[in-house]
Amino acid sequence: MSSLTFSAAPFPASSALTGWQPHLRGIVTSVALHALALALLVQGFSPAPEEPAAPMTLRTQLVSLPTPAPPVPEPVAQPPAPSEPAPAPVAKPEPMPPAVDEAALARKRIEAERIERRQAAERERQARERQRQEKLERERQARERAEAQAREAAEREAQRLADQRAAEAAARAEAERLAASRAYEPIRKTAPNYPGRALDKRIEGDCTVRYSVDVQGRVQNPEAEADCHPLFIRPSLAAAKNFRYQPRMVDGRPVAVPNVRNTFHYRIQ
Repeated sequence: MSSLTFSAAPFPASSALTGWQPHLRGIVTSVALHALALALLVQGFSPAPEEPAAPMTLRTQLVSLPTPAPPVPEPVAQPPAPSEPAPAPVAKPEPMPPAVDEAALARKRIEAERIERRQAAERERQARERQRQEKLERERQARERAEAQAREAAEREAQRLADQRAAEAAARAEAERLAASRAYEPIRKTAPNYPGRALDKRIEGDCTVRYSVDVQGRVQNPEAEADCHPLFIRPSLAAAKNFRYQPRMVDGRPVAVPNVRNTFHYRIQ
């Protein structure tokens, strides 16, 4: 540590200053002490770097000693540990309610009202669309029922007209048949001979013969129908060949009549 030494120069010997020397010496001493204290303070805040100490050499030597047996400790009764008092429950501080943002609440309320209005408008639109679809469905069903009824009426009318035309055709055919039959009325018909074998066996039956009447009124190509008994076929054909008819006249000219039928009835009296 450095030291600061102040030395005072000797004042010139004078008779005028002789009375002031003790006071002057005290002032100089006080100033020197204050300067020394100030220097010590400054030196304490800014310490001068110390010179490094000279390195020291340490010599060591390893000596092995026998390991003494460790003493057996005597058991010592441990006093019961005093029970620590249970810590008192610490009351949790109640959370402070969050600050209410009136503007945010107002915006949320306005948004909720807007959403509700939009949903109400959508529900109303869906209801109108559903009513429109139901109306279209009712109209379609009514139209289909009307078309079905019209088809049924048309079918009934067509069936009635067909039945009427069929009846008219049948009536015309019957009238033509009657007219044709009158046109070629038989002039001569002979009964067939009863077969002897059928008579002996007491066999009765019918036999239908189909033939054509030519322009002279004679029978052509007689044939027996399937309902004829074999014993009645020959006499029936022989009798039909002897028939004579009045020729049918169309526009003043005689015409042939095909598919004329005659049924012979064989009965034993």
